[in-house]
Amino acid sequence: MPKPTAEQLLAARDSTIEDITAPGLRVLFCGINPGLWSGATGHHFARPGNRFWPALHRSGFTPRQFRPDEQRQLLDLGLGITNVAPRATARADELTAEELRAGGAALAERVLRLRPRALAVLGIGAYRTAFGRRTASIGRQEQGIGDTAVWVLPNPSGLNAHYTLDALAAEFAGLRAAVSQGVAFGTEERPQRGSQSPAGTLRTR
Repeated sequence: MPKPTAEQLLAARDSTIEDITAPGLRVLFCGINPGLWSGATGHHFARPGNRFWPALHRSGFTPRQFRPDEQRQLLDLGLGITNVAPRATARADELTAEELRAGGAALAERVLRLRPRALAVLGIGAYRTAFGRRTASIGRQEQGIGDTAVWVLPNPSGLNAHYTLDALAAEFAGLRAAVSQGVAFGTEERPQRGSQSPAGTLRTR
């Protein structure tokens, strides 16, 4: 995947990228917001050193380590990617609390429409702010969204020194096991749907 130039990275600030979504996914992974590498390339978790793709593979979600430009292949595995906040920034801390709260509300609406089996938010701080859950911790959350279970996983950024890649992959693997066993929503089978949402890819606004 070609490395973006400095000019391309600068131009990517405040841009948005396409979500990788479809109705009825096993897991919808949710980043905080796109970084400049992602904004410049259009690929989620694109910056070298981000550990999302290695953790996804090591945890057993993917048969091999995908490249960011192979992101649409996740749909074939029942996986997707979205973000809490849509605009690209150099650092997540450039987002305001108001942006995160607005993003959380929009994310909840997206989840209710798409009805994934589980939503996995990648970053405890962003989750606490976006959903007003100040005491939330890593793992499954007590309150879901509709019939979708909500999990919080560590931020896979290479700057997150609290988690090694092995520890990060272990958290991902815990989610995978729970979803595979039906533990995510407390039953062995997916609740029956009253209606089917139209298929397609949701774009950020």
